[in-house]
Amino acid sequence: MDIKRDKYLNDLRNRMHNGMIKVVTGIRRCGKSYLIFNIFKNYLVEQGVTESHIISIELDQRKNKKYRDPDAILDYIESCITDKQQYYVLLDEVQMLNEFEEVLNSLLHINNADIYVIGSNSKFLSKDVITEFRGRGDEVHVYPLTFKEFMQAYEGDMYHGWAEYMIYGGLPFTVTMKTEEQKIQYLTKLFDETYLTDIIERHHIEKSQELEDLVNVLASAIGSLTNVPKIEAAFQSVIQSNISANTIRQYIEYLEDAFVINKANRYNVKGRKYIGTPVKYYFEDVGLRNARLGFRQIEETHIMENIIYNELRNRGYSVDVGVVEKRGINKDGKAKRTQLEIDFVANLGSKRYYIQSAFHMPTEEKQRQEKASLIQVNDSFKKIIIVKDVVNVTRDEVGITTMSIYDFLLKENSLEL
Repeated sequence: MDIKRDKYLNDLRNRMHNGMIKVVTGIRRCGKSYLIFNIFKNYLVEQGVTESHIISIELDQRKNKKYRDPDAILDYIESCITDKQQYYVLLDEVQMLNEFEEVLNSLLHINNADIYVIGSNSKFLSKDVITEFRGRGDEVHVYPLTFKEFMQAYEGDMYHGWAEYMIYGGLPFTVTMKTEEQKIQYLTKLFDETYLTDIIERHHIEKSQELEDLVNVLASAIGSLTNVPKIEAAFQSVIQSNISANTIRQYIEYLEDAFVINKANRYNVKGRKYIGTPVKYYFEDVGLRNARLGFRQIEETHIMENIIYNELRNRGYSVDVGVVEKRGINKDGKAKRTQLEIDFVANLGSKRYYIQSAFHMPTEEKQRQEKASLIQVNDSFKKIIIVKDVVNVTRDEVGITTMSIYDFLLKENSLEL
C-alpha cells in the first residue's frame, strides 16, 4: 500500500546538501523509516543517484549489529566513499549506535556525504535531540497520517473515512488492518508497551502508575483548559494520590518530549502577549488517545478539535489558544469585561488565521455564540469557523468564513478558500 507523503519528501528535498544532519523525529510507527528508506531513497534513484552512492544501514537488524560500534560504522562508511561524487548516508534506529552523537559529528566532516538519521526510542525522540549536534542538526518532524493521507489508502467515502479516522487515528499500520479488534489491540499495546515503557525506562520512573494516571487525566481533558494545580487536585480527590505538583509538571514534560502530547498556550490577541496557565493539551494521534481510555470516551466535538490542531501543526503553523476581551454593561449599569476564547490562533511567518472548531451550528443563537470571539478581533487576518456538517464555503457580512471539516482537511490551501 503506497501512501504518498509529499510534504515530508519536499521537506527533505529542501534540506539536501545543506551541511547539516537531517534528523527525522516523530513518535513510533508514524512512518519515519518508510519515508527515508522508501520514499526518499526512491526519489534519489529517480534523480540519477546510483545505489552505490546511497549508504543505508538499519541498525536494528541483526546483520548490522557490528555497526553499532562507533569505529566500525565510521570505517565502513568511509570505505564506501570511493570518489568525489555526492553520497547519501541513511541511518535508522541510530540510538542503537554507541556514542552516536560523536559519530554523527564525525560524519559532518565528510564533505561529499549528506546525512539522514532516524531514531525511535524516547531518547532520540526528545525535542532537545538537536542540541546533541551543537546546532548542526536540522529536524524534520513526521506526524501520523493526516486525514488526506489516510484517505489515499481507505477503501470508502470520506464520511465513513472520518468515522474510522476519528476513532483509530492516523498511524499508518492501522490503515492496513481489516478488523476493529486488530486496531484496538494494536493501539492499546503500542501505547502501553512502547510509548510508556520508553518514557519510564529513559527517566527511571519508579511510580509508573502515577504516570499512567496522568496520561488518563490528560486524555480525558483534550481541548479543555487545565493546569498543574487543577490536575493535582484531581489526583487528590479522585485517585486519592499525593503526587506533587513538581512531579506532575515533570511527567508532562516527559510526555511532550516524547511527542505523545502537545501544548497550546493562551495568547491575548489584543494585548499581543502570552497569558500563561491554564493551557490545553492535545494528543499527537487521536487513535492513541482513544486507546488509552479504552475507546470509551469518543466525544466527537473534542476529537475534531484535536484533529484540527494536529492538521495545523502538520502544515507548519504554530498554534495557540486565543483570548479576546469583550467590554459591556451589566444589569446594574456598571462596566464589565468578559474573556472570550478563540480555539486556535495559527501563525506561519506573516500568515495568521483565527479558527473556531464549532462542530454543529444548527441555530442562529449557536452561530452568534461561535462568532462572538472572532467579531472582537479587529485586525485584517482571516477568521474561520470549521463545522462537521457538509456546507458550502461561505463568508458572512463581517468577513467570517464557514467551511466543513472535509473541505478543511482534504482541499489544498483550504485556509485560503
